[in-house]
Amino acid sequence: METEHLLDDSLDSVETPMTVIYDNNTSPMSVTTSGGIRSGDGVSDNEEPEPMTTILLSHSSGGVGGGGGGRRKKESTARYNNEREMCLQYFEKWSEQDQLEFMEHLLSRMCHYQHGHINAFLKPMLQRDFITLLPKKGLDHVAEKILGYLDAKSLREAELVCKEWHRVIADGLLWKKLIERKVRTDPLWRGLSERKGWGMYLFKPRPGEQHPGHSYYRKLYPKIIQDIQTIEANWRMGRHNLQRINCRSENSKGVYCLQYDDQKIVSGLRDNTIKIWDRTSLQCYKVRGVLTGHTGSVLCLQYDERVIISGSSDSTVRVWDVNTGDMTNTLIHHCEAVLHLRFNNGMMVTCSKDRSIAVWDMVSPTEINLRRVLVGHRAAVNVVDFDEKYIVSASGDRTIKVWSTGTCEFVRTLNGHKRGIACLQYRDRLVVSGSSDNTIRLWDIECGACLRILEGHEELVRCIRFDNKRIVSGAYDGKIKVWDLQAALDPRAPAGTLCLRTLVEHSGRVFRLQFDEFQIVSSSHDDTILIWDFLNCSPPESSVAPGGRGSSPTVDTS
Repeated sequence: METEHLLDDSLDSVETPMTVIYDNNTSPMSVTTSGGIRSGDGVSDNEEPEPMTTILLSHSSGGVGGGGGGRRKKESTARYNNEREMCLQYFEKWSEQDQLEFMEHLLSRMCHYQHGHINAFLKPMLQRDFITLLPKKGLDHVAEKILGYLDAKSLREAELVCKEWHRVIADGLLWKKLIERKVRTDPLWRGLSERKGWGMYLFKPRPGEQHPGHSYYRKLYPKIIQDIQTIEANWRMGRHNLQRINCRSENSKGVYCLQYDDQKIVSGLRDNTIKIWDRTSLQCYKVRGVLTGHTGSVLCLQYDERVIISGSSDSTVRVWDVNTGDMTNTLIHHCEAVLHLRFNNGMMVTCSKDRSIAVWDMVSPTEINLRRVLVGHRAAVNVVDFDEKYIVSASGDRTIKVWSTGTCEFVRTLNGHKRGIACLQYRDRLVVSGSSDNTIRLWDIECGACLRILEGHEELVRCIRFDNKRIVSGAYDGKIKVWDLQAALDPRAPAGTLCLRTLVEHSGRVFRLQFDEFQIVSSSHDDTILIWDFLNCSPPESSVAPGGRGSSPTVDTS
C-alpha cells in the first residue's frame, strides 16, 4: 500500500499535510489530517500493514519531486522587469560568441524541467520548411533539385507534407525523373521500358509529341514495381512461356553456340553453318540468314554491331559482316579445333584443342594481328574469358589458369575440379566454372580460393552464365538449373537452398545458353533453340499441380 501526503490548497499561509492511503489497486482507503492511519479502515488490528510510501508535495512544486511543473503564475514584479531589461540590453551588446557562451552557462544552471520548457520553445523554431520558405517565383527549380534526390518511399512521404511540397513534386514531374533515373542505371528497368512500351514517354519528347502529365508517372511507378516483383516470382517459381525454334539441320544435328539481342538470334550449328533467326517470327532470315564457309562444325561465335566472329572444328576463325553476311577475313593459326573465343575493345582471345591460347589485336575486321600465344595447359583449352585485368582459361587438364591481360604473363592456377572443365564465366573478382565432375565452382580470382561448390547436375556441366542475382547452368543431362548467386556467396546458406529451379524441356545435351533479366535462350544437341520467357507468361492456374504443365513446361525443384 502507498500513502501520499497532499497539501490543502487553502488561501491562508498555513499548509496542512493530508495523507491518502491507497490499496494495491491504488484506490483511496482512508484520509487523515495528521499523516497517520486510522484502525479499521482497510487494515486489521491483528495484521501487519503493508509497506507504504509517503511522497510530500508542496504548492511551489506543481508536481512530483519539487522540480516545478508549470510556468510562473504570479505577476512579474517591477524589480524583475527592470532587471530583465538590463540583462537584455547587456546581452544585445555582446558578440554572438559571447552570447552563446553566456547561454551555455545559463542553461547549465537550470534544472531538468526548465530544460524541457526551453526544448519545447525551440523545437518549432528549428523546424524549417525549406521548400515553402523559398521565394514563390523563380526558385522552383531549386526545390525540384532538392526533392529530386529522394527515393520512391521518401518521395511518397514528401507528397503528404503539405500542398506546397505536393505542388513542387507534381510541377517538377519528379516521378517521371525518378523513373528516368532508374532506366538509365538499371538494365531491368531499361528492358521493361522497351518491352512494356512506356519508355516512349520518358526523356525528351520528339518534335511534335507531348508527354503525359504528373499523374500518369505517379500511377506508372507502382505498376513497374509490381512487374518487377512478378518477374522475380516467375524466376523462383519456374513460371515461363516457352518458344521453340527447330533448326531442321539436314545432316548433322545440334546447335553448339548462340548469341541474341532483341531483334535476332545468331546460332552456330553442327552442320558447319551460322544461322540467323528473327526474334518476332522465329524464322531464319531469307536474306543473309545462313552463313556458309566453315568446313567443320561451328563451335563458338560472338558478334557486335559490325562483325560476327566464329570458330570451328576446321581450326579456323572467320570474320563476317553482320549486316551483309559476307565473310571478310579468315584467321589460320590453331592446328586443331577452335573451341572458344571472346573479343572486346580491340582485343580477341581464342583457345583450341591444340592446348594453346592466342591473343589478337583487332585493328579492323580485315586487319587482325596475332599478339601472343599463351601455353601452359596440358589438355585442350575449352573456354576463355577476359577483362582489362585478367585473361582466364579453363582446360580438360582440370585447371583454371589466370594470365595478365596487359603483359600476357601467367599469374596463378585455380585447382579443385576433379575432372576436366568445360565452361566458365569471369567478371570482377568472381569466376564460375562447370566441369565434367558434374559440379559448379565459384572462385575468388585474386586469392584463388574456391568459395562454393554447387552440386545437382547428373552429367557434365557444359555451359554457365551469371549476373548479379543468379547463375544459370546447362548440362549434358538435358537440364537447365537456376541458382541463387547471392546465397551461394554466403557461406552460411545451406546447400539445399541454392538451386531455385530446374527447367526440363530439352531432349538432348544442353550446349549453350545466354540469359538476361527476362529470359533464357538455350541450344541443344536436339537441334532446337528454346526461349524461356519469364516476363510474358500467364499466371498459373490453381488446378495445375506444382511441377506440372500449366503455363510452363515440366519443372522440378531438385
